[in-house]
Amino acid sequence: MSNELTTQMRELAKKLLEEEKVQMVIGWEKGSLPYHSTPVFVTNPEDAQKLIWDEYCANNLASYLLDYRNSGMKIALFVKGCDSRAIVRLLQDQQINRENVYVIGINCPGIKDNFNPEKEIAERCRDCTHPEPVLYDEIIGEKPDRASDKERFEGIEEIENMTPDEKYQFWQKEYDKCIRCFACRNVCPGCSCRECIFDQGQKWLERRVVSSENAFYHLTRALHLAGRCIECGECERVCPMNIPIMKLNKKIAKDIDSLFGPYEAAVNLEEMPPLGKYKEEDPEEFM
Repeated sequence: MSNELTTQMRELAKKLLEEEKVQMVIGWEKGSLPYHSTPVFVTNPEDAQKLIWDEYCANNLASYLLDYRNSGMKIALFVKGCDSRAIVRLLQDQQINRENVYVIGINCPGIKDNFNPEKEIAERCRDCTHPEPVLYDEIIGEKPDRASDKERFEGIEEIENMTPDEKYQFWQKEYDKCIRCFACRNVCPGCSCRECIFDQGQKWLERRVVSSENAFYHLTRALHLAGRCIECGECERVCPMNIPIMKLNKKIAKDIDSLFGPYEAAVNLEEMPPLGKYKEEDPEEFM
């Protein structure tokens, strides 16, 4: 545990609550298991002592803002680099108001995967391009001495080089494992629709957990996130069946990169996703 960062977090949260600048602070506390640090929602200054920072603060806290988007509360939350991109995602999607959020950035040295604690760093952190938050009201922690140790789209070529039949077999095998728990959807800051099509009875998706329905679910969700995925990897982290969800998300991101020029979602608040705006010079090979 980083005692210095933990101390800073507790002092800052206590001050914000005491001065009534915010009504809630969202951070992490130590969980009941050794390799878990879990979200905590602090509303009393005295409870700021619950806050911690360690290598297992994996949860992207930004998604919890959706639960309070109509509350009128001003909420402070701690964000890593990927989490800060989630804030930008929610702002661009007009899901939250900037004046209702106080963003405290944490320069992130990378976190560990609580499912594989023996690894030095989580797999998703190895290709992180933004260990420093891209949006914040104030920031704590020293600038991380860390750069991506693999290419952003490393491993995608393996699937691209497959034949159509091989690709079908690969994804069919993965989607056959899906139990349709919707954990990937629920954790994703890009899945912010007020009413998800997959909750509309059997209009779009059968209740049966079968291959065809699973594939429809995953492909629909992936295309919904095209140009909007912040590549935080939370969907893959929470999947109980270990489906490589980010491989498809990264492939789509790579294609958008190729079609519309270098682009990373939710890095710049003023830059909207390529598929969310119109340019006369956009490619039209599909027409």
